[in-house]
Amino acid sequence: MNIDELYRLYTRSRKVTTDTRNIVPGSIFFALKGNSFNGNEFALSALEKEAAFAVIDDAKYGDDDRCILVPDVLQTLQLLAAYHRDQLKIPVIGITGTNGKTTTKELLNAVLAEKYVTYCTQGNLNNHIGVPLTLLAIQPDVEVAIVEMGANHQREIAGLCAIAKPNFGLITNIGKAHLEGFGGFEGVKIAKAELYDFIKETGGTIFVNGDNAILHEMLTSRGITKTVTYGEHPGNLVSGSIVFNDPLLTVSWQSAGSSGRTGTNLTGSYNLENILAAVAVGLHFGLSEEQVHKGISSYVPGNNRSQVIQTSSNTLICDYYNANPSSMQVAIDNLAAISGGHKTLILGDMFELGNESEQEHQRIVDYALKISADRTIFIGQAFYASKHNQKGIFFPDIQSAMEGIKSSPLSGSTILLKGSRGMKLEMLLPLL
Repeated sequence: MNIDELYRLYTRSRKVTTDTRNIVPGSIFFALKGNSFNGNEFALSALEKEAAFAVIDDAKYGDDDRCILVPDVLQTLQLLAAYHRDQLKIPVIGITGTNGKTTTKELLNAVLAEKYVTYCTQGNLNNHIGVPLTLLAIQPDVEVAIVEMGANHQREIAGLCAIAKPNFGLITNIGKAHLEGFGGFEGVKIAKAELYDFIKETGGTIFVNGDNAILHEMLTSRGITKTVTYGEHPGNLVSGSIVFNDPLLTVSWQSAGSSGRTGTNLTGSYNLENILAAVAVGLHFGLSEEQVHKGISSYVPGNNRSQVIQTSSNTLICDYYNANPSSMQVAIDNLAAISGGHKTLILGDMFELGNESEQEHQRIVDYALKISADRTIFIGQAFYASKHNQKGIFFPDIQSAMEGIKSSPLSGSTILLKGSRGMKLEMLLPLL
């Protein structure tokens, strides 16, 4: 069966799934394989649960005429998504970057939804499987799509662009993350710039933080001039600044003929550029000041990204969905900038730093201990290697940290929780 024929089957329900637990009657099940599972084994189960068809790549599991045998299920899913993208005559905004891409994606969606029917990447579906699923979830009434693209190796963004074909692009920033896979910081720059390369080749428009020297160099070295700039400097098309950050942000912004002052549900001075990106995109797509303001002010962060939670004992800044040296440093800076009394840092190990892990963890320890905090707690084996520095409190794992906090409770403090997702810092919440 060719992609054109498969697409006609897809349009009957416009629903696909890769998980039999999420079968929608009439959908198409794609039997993906992984290191520890073979989706082909679940094809008949998917059909029993009322999937219309099951796409498989192993003939021995095709004992039903509703099974569609293809050479490679993943490749077929990607080809189908690319084919669907070709049918969509709408703006598609591709977003990548080291830090802030999910928050920026959510802000863009919140703003643009004030005028358009939008669809954006759900959760963390931003990889070679998630991007195709995102595209295939775009229904005919959608007017603007926002597709997040993640990567930890070079050429991944290029591959995702070939599927999503964005005609607008935004790189939030370039920082130290997934250094092991990218081959160092220069490798990160090369990988993220694959979005710029695609947008240039296809004649699209780049939204860019005009104050970011690294992004500016990446654009100028490619001769890209079709840009919409935002940032703190008034020379940008959209500029803005922080009015309050205590701990929630209020920002002011201005552009030619329009301006605004917006309270948000976000914490972190580092979110200013994400907010200004949403303003720039909203204005570019013809939204009014009031629509931009409403979209930003109504957005409530989730998934432990820049969330502020008030418990009976403390104010928590929950930012532990992920962590790398760049995001860790700005989160520490933000806590230092917040006015008020007692402050506590709880920092968990940063993953995927390769040969630079020891150096980067030591650098963060040194950096964190310079700010005025009542308690600075480090959790994880990488941080624990620096326990010789007696100014901090070090625990080798989350369990020992829980015991330590139980024996010496925290109260009346503004607490930053920051670490890689695998550190499971959420286990501390009942103690805080």
